[in-house]
Amino acid sequence: MKIINIVGARPNFMKMAPIIEAMNRYPEQIKHLLVHTGQHYDEKMSKAFFDDLGMPKPDIDLEVGSGSHAEQTARIMVEFEKVCLREKPDLGIVVGDVNSTMACTITAKKLGIKVAHVEAGLRSRDMGMPEEINRLCTDVLCDYLFTTDYVADRNLKAEGVPEEKIHFVGNVMIDTLRKHERKAESLTLLHDWGLEAGRYATMTLHRPSNVDDPHILAGLLEALADISRDLPIVFPIHPRTRKMAEKFGLEHFLNSGDRIEGIWCTEPLGYLEFLHLNMNAKMVLTDSGGLQEETTVLGVPCITMRHNTERPITCTEGTNRLVGNDPRKVKEAAEAVLRGDWNFGQVPEKWDGKAAERIVQVLLSHPPTAV
Repeated sequence: MKIINIVGARPNFMKMAPIIEAMNRYPEQIKHLLVHTGQHYDEKMSKAFFDDLGMPKPDIDLEVGSGSHAEQTARIMVEFEKVCLREKPDLGIVVGDVNSTMACTITAKKLGIKVAHVEAGLRSRDMGMPEEINRLCTDVLCDYLFTTDYVADRNLKAEGVPEEKIHFVGNVMIDTLRKHERKAESLTLLHDWGLEAGRYATMTLHRPSNVDDPHILAGLLEALADISRDLPIVFPIHPRTRKMAEKFGLEHFLNSGDRIEGIWCTEPLGYLEFLHLNMNAKMVLTDSGGLQEETTVLGVPCITMRHNTERPITCTEGTNRLVGNDPRKVKEAAEAVLRGDWNFGQVPEKWDGKAAERIVQVLLSHPPTAV
């Protein structure tokens, strides 16, 4: 069985790493290539993830770079088609919900190549999110739909997906976390930076809905600055967010000095460094997706600055709470964490570090055949 594994952005690396490791246990049955579309093109930010996760260097790098959604998607499709025609794989595996996920799925299917989607069935019901469009288009085309939880299963069945395509395997992101958490624990970053476990928060903030509007970004930063008077916030700032803060004249909220106080900005961190910080944090404030899952497993309160989530199980069973981008609600949630008024929940079913092996076993027992 010849498989092409496809990654395009940093979150994809964390999901693909355990799948590659699981495939390597079956060298006689599975031959695989790793294709990096280059959708996320920041070498410093991407390289750190490959190094931390012990992933092999991509066999093929399409180097598509940035651009509008249409431009980027088109370039990926053109370049990935060449790869498919040359390599003639039996199966393509896509992960997550970035433009590369959708573009490579469409390209492979039009060439008669079967496709598997890891992290299928997640739904925010927000068509204003480009990721939701990518998820819907990908799932309707794929032949194997590997889901993280029962909610995703239910979503797919409600959309008319045949049950034989749906495979509840668990969460490959958690495979990566479980594999690396001991190594992350051993880092000395807290000591090096003069931090104490449980005496700081970590934060990510990058979504256009939060950072592209000056009034919304100003309100959030002001609320976060208030929170940081009681608990310093370590903020590995996304280049996009830094750019918008400077554009709107809001950089005075951000501290990049030597003393850790207020909203303390760092350069983007590697996977292990950020995991080290998050596992020791009092709380995590975020607008990302994967952190909602990681904090649920780590047992760390997560305040998600979004109005919806494609990962609702992190709210119903985990440590996550949606607060939107209302500054008052963000502060109220942080105050609740500080006074201990938080639901610490439980780890969802099959989030046990074995999802990738389940995926490989499905492929070995139900190998792809020609369309």
